Amino acid sequence: MKLHNLKPAKGSTHSRRRIGRGPGSGLGGTSTRGTKGAKARSGYKKKIGFEGGQMPLQRRLPKYGFKNINRVEYKSINLNVLQTLAENKSLSVIMVNDLLNAGFVRKGQLVKILAKGELTSKIDVVANAFSKKAEEAIKALGGNITIEKR
Repeated sequence: MKLHNLKPAKGSTHSRRRIGRGPGSGLGGTSTRGTKGAKARSGYKKKIGFEGGQMPLQRRLPKYGFKNINRVEYKSINLNVLQTLAENKSLSVIMVNDLLNAGFVRKGQLVKILAKGELTSKIDVVANAFSKKAEEAIKALGGNITIEKR
């Protein structure tokens, strides 16, 4: 078998329908578009959501929900994450930049420290927000918390 011998399997290819090429083709005249109406015209394009004049679904359903424009979204980091980071990098002070370099947060994200997990060593933490339990857990081991402004 060589490249010049290759052919598609029998019956797998079909010749293209040549629409609008005169009456002899059987597909002349209206060119398979039917008679009149928007779909028969050139340049027809159906609008997204158009249901033939019926009230579209997006207009039949009620609007709901509310998006608070003043919402402040934090990336939550747990105490066990801080502990492993402190052990792996041998840090005594953990800042937002350390979390950024470790890949826990993205640039520009605000960080909130939550109390899941346990701390076993004294760590000073600088973050944008703290839960009360996380604050207590850090201070119980003699660590300091510093709230960094946005």
